[in-house]
Amino acid sequence: MASSPAVLMRLVASAYAVAEKAGTIVRKVLQSGELGIVEKTGANDLQTLADRLVQKSICASLSKSFPKVTIIGEEELPAEAVEEDLIENGHSSLILQKSCPDQYISLKEEELVVWVDPLDGTKEYTEGLLDHVTVLIGIAYGGTAIAGVINQPFYNYQIGAGASLGRTLWGVLGLGAFGFQLQEVPDGKRIITTTRSHSNKLVIDAVQAMEPHDVIRVGGAGNKIIQLVEGKASAYVFASPGCKKWDTCAPEAILHAVGGKLTDMHGNAYRYDANVKHMNSAGVLATLRNHEYYLSRVPQAVLKALPSD
Repeated sequence: MASSPAVLMRLVASAYAVAEKAGTIVRKVLQSGELGIVEKTGANDLQTLADRLVQKSICASLSKSFPKVTIIGEEELPAEAVEEDLIENGHSSLILQKSCPDQYISLKEEELVVWVDPLDGTKEYTEGLLDHVTVLIGIAYGGTAIAGVINQPFYNYQIGAGASLGRTLWGVLGLGAFGFQLQEVPDGKRIITTTRSHSNKLVIDAVQAMEPHDVIRVGGAGNKIIQLVEGKASAYVFASPGCKKWDTCAPEAILHAVGGKLTDMHGNAYRYDANVKHMNSAGVLATLRNHEYYLSRVPQAVLKALPSD
């Protein structure tokens, strides 16, 4: 008789189903027209009803199936009963059919930490820039992002009426990443993707130092990593604090699963242990290829202004 799937693969398979449900919730809230917007720290840091409902759905669903896993969500929400219709008990049978990488076969629930961003790109969501929006579920072990699920609730929305909306990308280190077509920017092209609404002199100086042929300013860390793996950008440069662990855990795992790299601006890896501070204080530099080139271009003034943790 075949042995049951490893805990990691069961968690990823559940996270996939939970992320799909999250995408449905995000679309429903938008259709209702009642976004329930709250300013957290200012006009560029918003929370909507979708953020709140999705976080409750993801955290309650995964906690129910994996009670010993540590789950850290972006939104600070009161402890309260979660409505039954927000709970997702399903899983992706396709993911369960894949073999768990050897190094993760014997992992236990209590060794895993899940980082949840219920709605990455909230500001863009409120402004109708729907292709920027993602739902992020990252899984870490030993401080390293080892698996991730990204749902794009509005993928295909620009096609117009009747389009089938949404898609889910996922990946596991040592196994690969799925749900998209891996592509690279043409050789020799330096296309930088960076922040749309959180720019400052440090960010601008770092981007210009890369001598880019083009710069794309968009919202959402998840969205920017998707640009890297789909060949729309060659580097994601954000030389500023502001990004948090729940923004980067899932995207980093998917990027690393296809041979890319995400570090701070000094080239140091971020850690995703349960007790780390949430802010990515030394910025984010992510690439699909040629990480060392982009690291070598970071100005000394930027490095001095962003001390590594």
